[in-house]
Amino acid sequence: MKILDASLLDELARKAAASPRSRAHHTIHASAADPVQRFIVAARRDSYFRPHRHTTRSELATVVRGRFDVITFDDAGAVLARYAVGEGSGAFAYETPAGTWHTLVPGEAGGVFLEVKQGPYDPSTAAEFAPWAPAEGSAEATSYLAWLRGVAPGA
Repeated sequence: MKILDASLLDELARKAAASPRSRAHHTIHASAADPVQRFIVAARRDSYFRPHRHTTRSELATVVRGRFDVITFDDAGAVLARYAVGEGSGAFAYETPAGTWHTLVPGEAGGVFLEVKQGPYDPSTAAEFAPWAPAEGSAEATSYLAWLRGVAPGA
């Protein structure tokens, strides 16, 4: 039996604060070979999730603390939709179909989500990063995240 409590979320928030990526995760599943991959991710406001897609699997996430905007894109990087998920939004989870370009933008206070994906984990097919979006850690990533914060569908 695994019990996940608020102290784990607090610990992940502290680790995210100390991380250069401004996020931290906790793996729940036993190994990369597990047929269901489950983990908790804490992200601070300034954490940049490079737009990506999972070509062979869908992704389900439940926000357990804070708020995120989920943004979807077409193949050229135009914004298709923006969804608020978490505190104050009326929504608590999202599922991204396989092949959907997407990113997460943490809210003002950051947030924590539980993510579930089909396994086993295969690094060669886990995620394809959008060629039109700056790489994580690049000089352009900060300004791109700022743009994402205010972008509307159609941009």
